[in-house]
Parts: sequence; C-alpha cells; structure tokens
Amino acid sequence: MDRQDHPLPGAGAAPLHRAPDPLRGITPKVLTESLRAMERDGLLTRTAYDEIPPRVEYELTELGRSLIEPMNAGCEWSRKHLSELMRARDAWYASS
Repeated sequence: MDRQDHPLPGAGAAPLHRAPDPLRGITPKVLTESLRAMERDGLLTRTAYDEIPPRVEYELTELGRSLIEPMNAGCEWSRKHLSELMRARDAWYASS
C-alpha cells in the first residue's frame, strides 16, 4: 500500500470512507465532531473536494504526527499491563 492508499491520517491524506475497522462502532456524527475538534486544535488538516459524491480527506499535521510516538508508547504500555488492569477492575467490581 503506498502513502496515498493508506487508510490512516499521517501516512498521507485519507478519505473518511476508508476508515479502519475499529472506527466502525463510532457514529458518523461523533466521528465528524472528533475530526473537526482535531482540526480546530491543529492536529490534522481537512481538505474538502467539490465533487459528486462529496469527498473529504484528513491528514495529520506536524503537531498531530508528534503524538504518534507517545500514543504508541501508551498502546505498548496497555498491551503489557492489560491483564493487570482487568484483574484490578474485576477485583474492584467484586468488592463493590
């Protein structure tokens, strides 16, 4: 897959309809609100094309790309500690 075909922002512009599977549980309204907030905060750019059907692409800005490494670290931490977190959660619910 080349950069233009990548479904995630930051690896090139990505059309919204090519969002990855984990986003399928999010309503279009919530996704749009989230993307607009990220645009407002300077994390991504939005390019709208005057086409039928309408087409919009999103791409991470340099500021947005600067979050990739810390987010990857958070994901790695959660992968390492998920079982501990789940045990703590189960224990908390059992004692409540």
